[in-house]
Amino acid sequence: LQVYKGLDIITNKVSPQEQRLCRHHMISFVDPLVSNYTVVDFRDKAVALISFTLQPAWLSRYGHIFARDKIPIVVGGTNYYIESLLWKVLIDTKEKTSTAPGPVINRKVELEQLDGVELHRRLSQVDPEMAAKLHPHDKRKVARSLQVFEETGIPHSEILHQQQEEEGGGPLGGPLKYPHSCILWLHADQAALDQRLEKRVDDMLAAGLLEELRDFHQRYNREKVAENRQDYQHGIFQSIGFKEFHEYLVSEGNCSPETSALLLQKGIQALKQVTKRYARRQNKWVRNRFLRRPGPNVPPVYGLEVSDLLRWEEDVLKPALEIVESFIQGREPPAEPVKMEYDVNENKRSHRVCELCDRVIIGDREWAAHTRSKSHLHHLKKRRKLEAASRVAETEGDSGGAETSDEDSSLPLP
Repeated sequence: LQVYKGLDIITNKVSPQEQRLCRHHMISFVDPLVSNYTVVDFRDKAVALISFTLQPAWLSRYGHIFARDKIPIVVGGTNYYIESLLWKVLIDTKEKTSTAPGPVINRKVELEQLDGVELHRRLSQVDPEMAAKLHPHDKRKVARSLQVFEETGIPHSEILHQQQEEEGGGPLGGPLKYPHSCILWLHADQAALDQRLEKRVDDMLAAGLLEELRDFHQRYNREKVAENRQDYQHGIFQSIGFKEFHEYLVSEGNCSPETSALLLQKGIQALKQVTKRYARRQNKWVRNRFLRRPGPNVPPVYGLEVSDLLRWEEDVLKPALEIVESFIQGREPPAEPVKMEYDVNENKRSHRVCELCDRVIIGDREWAAHTRSKSHLHHLKKRRKLEAASRVAETEGDSGGAETSDEDSSLPLP
């Protein structure tokens, strides 16, 4: 989201002071009204910055990074975008994104307006393999697979198989683009991370977050809200924090100060919760996609502990420099990469239906977690009670029938 102009505070853009210390790329160059800028567009421009032989006009100012004997440092954030640079995992379709503001016909967005069940039904007809891997509620992925088929004429699953079968490819994607890469994973104790994230939100508020949101809302979103066509699923409007303050922004000036203050506090707490939840998803992604990823085409991942910021130089900076220098010099780093066991037989895209909970579950691990979940166990306990009650009723019915079959059963026993 840092590619968009505006919302510098809420997207946590690096400060101008820090940018002067090291050249930064891919920041604040897309108009905020562009809603169909995709990971493919990001990859194409970033790869050109890293290494491109025929320089387009916009590159003449910089030259590509490798040509200047520099090492590109890809900073996340959004790990899916990092994957798009490391592996051949994306699919180019006929439609190309326009960087001009204003409405642009986007087939994927059009498809997302359809009912999820209908979308999944359409995908099942043209690409049953992909439909079996995707949850019917995951409209964005289902719509993307349909878009791929419509614009290429080839099922999405078939293209993915072609990527995996390329030399250097693996079960989860195509070959690694830059063989001599390494990943530095900065991780912290959960309690320390949560505390730091809450403080970050407080710092954002002190830096003028509300003023930034209010100005952006008035310039770009107020008219959309009035026409009930605001979209918090695409473009810069999907930034964490923007939709959390929706009620506060749209009601400001139209409600009592007390109500406005309550909505403000509600937005602040929601922002803190969503931020912490997103950080957990980031760490889960690293574990599942980088550490448990089967196949030989995964760069080594080196863990750096950042729980105690007072130990930044000893725990983070010094070992990170040693690891990078070792890669530059072609020798083994002094640190050991993080290892995490994975089950080669695990199917991340298995398709199961829990009839008890009326839910579709994708993935072996997700199914195991679901069968242990409170909601599933509650439904299981409820069904067992009903089955037990039904058996008792049947037994009583059978015995009741035997008693009434005797003509003298109503007489007192001797």
